[in-house]
Amino acid sequence: MEPVDKDSRGILDPWLLQRRVRLTRYPAGPELADVIDRFWAVRWDLPAGMHHRQQVLTHPCANLSVGHGDASAADFDPDLIEARCSGVATSLTARTMAGQGWTVAAMTRPGGLGAFTDAPADLTDRVVALQAAIGGDDTDLAQRIGAAPTEAARIDLLAAALTTALRPDRLDGARHVTATARLMETDRSLRTLTELAERTGSSPRRLQRQFREYAGVSPTWVLRRYRLLEAAESARDGEPVVWADVAADLGYADQAHLIRDFHAATGRTPGAYAADQHP
Repeated sequence: MEPVDKDSRGILDPWLLQRRVRLTRYPAGPELADVIDRFWAVRWDLPAGMHHRQQVLTHPCANLSVGHGDASAADFDPDLIEARCSGVATSLTARTMAGQGWTVAAMTRPGGLGAFTDAPADLTDRVVALQAAIGGDDTDLAQRIGAAPTEAARIDLLAAALTTALRPDRLDGARHVTATARLMETDRSLRTLTELAERTGSSPRRLQRQFREYAGVSPTWVLRRYRLLEAAESARDGEPVVWADVAADLGYADQAHLIRDFHAATGRTPGAYAADQHP
């Protein structure tokens, strides 16, 4: 499997990540492309005593991963390879890397997790063993992926396991939600759930039910998260930013609402975050 172009949306302070960690993205094959946005892999080899703490404003997606765990966890074992499901995270997430390690993962599309399980909402803001979320044998998968000779081979093994775990009875519903979420991501004119319902020929209540069943979060939250990701991207570009214009472009009532949401999600105002990108 060959890597794809970089996309660092959601990775806070990516300039620091690039100095310390190797991040590669790989495309999902045709069997998974409707519900998996991409595969990704990270590798690190940090000097003794150094650690890297990476914050992420996540996409409205889940991650299905195999690799080394969070070095800040109380039960961290640097020799242990684990298989995990990280449900949609509604707040800022952080992970600490130390020593040598790697992880390979699949990032679902919004709603894609619902193609593997009928309980995505139970996984929101949680990290659980992969087999607890989608079935399979975590120990066997971790051993096989850990023994693979290359990063690409690890990705291929994870892709094969996820293809086996797909639920045919859930695919159509998942595809419908992922298509709706794609519209929310790309069409900035959509600002409210009512507008989304009108655009898709649905109703607000039906959309809320579908997103909870397949994405684990509400469509309103998904729409807001995409706009915050765009705001973070604007802050990182290095060009002077008129935040009142950005707020209007992203559908906020005013600049104050954008700043409030951005600070709540990242712990920084847009202006402070922009300044941090060019130290």
